[in-house]
Amino acid sequence: GELLAERAQEEGIGQVVFDRSGYPYHGRVKALAEGAREAGLTF
Repeated sequence: GELLAERAQEEGIGQVVFDRSGYPYHGRVKALAEGAREAGLTF
C-alpha cells in the first residue's frame, strides 16, 4: 500500500476511488487500502 501511494504521488495523483463492486472489504484488499491511506493517499 505504501509503495502504491508513493508511486501515485510521484505521478501527481493524491486522491483515488476504490470501487469494490459490492464485494466485502477485507483481507489483502483492506491491507492495501490501509497502507495507502497511511502513506498519504485520500480515498
